Amino acid sequence: MMSKQNIDDLFEGLSNGNIVVLSKAITIIESKLSDNQIIADELLKKCLPNTGKSIRIGISGVPGAGKSSLIESLGAELLSRNHKIAILTIDPSSSKTKGSILGDKTRMEKLVQNPNVFIRPTATGEHLGGVASKTRETIFLCEVAGFDIIIVETVGVGQSEIMVHSMVDFFLYVQVAGAGDELQGIKKGIMEISDAIVVNKSDGANVSNTLQTKQILENALHLSNTANELWQTKVLTCSALENRGIIDIWLLIQQYVDIMKSNQSFYIKRKKQRDDWFYEVLDQTIKNKFYDNKSVKESIANQLNLIKENKITPYDAANFLWRLVEIEPH
Repeated sequence: MMSKQNIDDLFEGLSNGNIVVLSKAITIIESKLSDNQIIADELLKKCLPNTGKSIRIGISGVPGAGKSSLIESLGAELLSRNHKIAILTIDPSSSKTKGSILGDKTRMEKLVQNPNVFIRPTATGEHLGGVASKTRETIFLCEVAGFDIIIVETVGVGQSEIMVHSMVDFFLYVQVAGAGDELQGIKKGIMEISDAIVVNKSDGANVSNTLQTKQILENALHLSNTANELWQTKVLTCSALENRGIIDIWLLIQQYVDIMKSNQSFYIKRKKQRDDWFYEVLDQTIKNKFYDNKSVKESIANQLNLIKENKITPYDAANFLWRLVEIEPH
């Protein structure tokens, strides 16, 4: 168990931008060991007053849209503007082996050697939604370490877009042309949460296709309702391969942040994200305490057998198990 001095040393290392310490702190944050969870909580308490100074960007998209290539090109542009970038790449994991590809470090070879770039590939494991369970906390640690641009790349499946939207300032969805029905490949809800959609791979013979897709998406967005009265979702085209249109993406993000900050919407959204964080932690805490309950552990197998024998419904079983959990006032 770490002492208070050890936690203070971790915080000092983070504050000094020590990448080794940052990696160690993230490992502690992600750990399921009870001792590490206590350390993580104490470290986060020290870190929170020093967070919030970055621009947080979520990037998702269809498989094969070139998200990693786009991030690499965008990262190079940001480095030329003297930014420090943390890239949190969330990799899909096998539900059976818990293995992960963790390949983004090799794909972003132009960025990985730069001292002003921190790339952290993290497996989703059993966490639903396509984002790692401690992504939000990792963002905070990166901010304390001095990274002023945080990019979160999601798997792009299931509820990943919704979850990452609840922890970033700007949400960018990457689409690709030439895949048939352009609107069929994009979820309806994405239109409502995306601050911009970029049609990538606008190069070679595909340029006309990307422009056509851009027009289709703009028409669809014009007919859809937007949740943000201050900002209409924009559609851009780019070629990460040829590094065209990348500057436009960054200028658009800056424009968005300026508009949102001008009337406090930026900060209101950040406060709402703290609410989301609380409910996320609360839900997980309740779930963990429920399954860790000795009586529940001993009764689950029996309840499953009764369900299989059609003697009770899953609702009966769930209510029975819930009644076994004793909630004592503190």
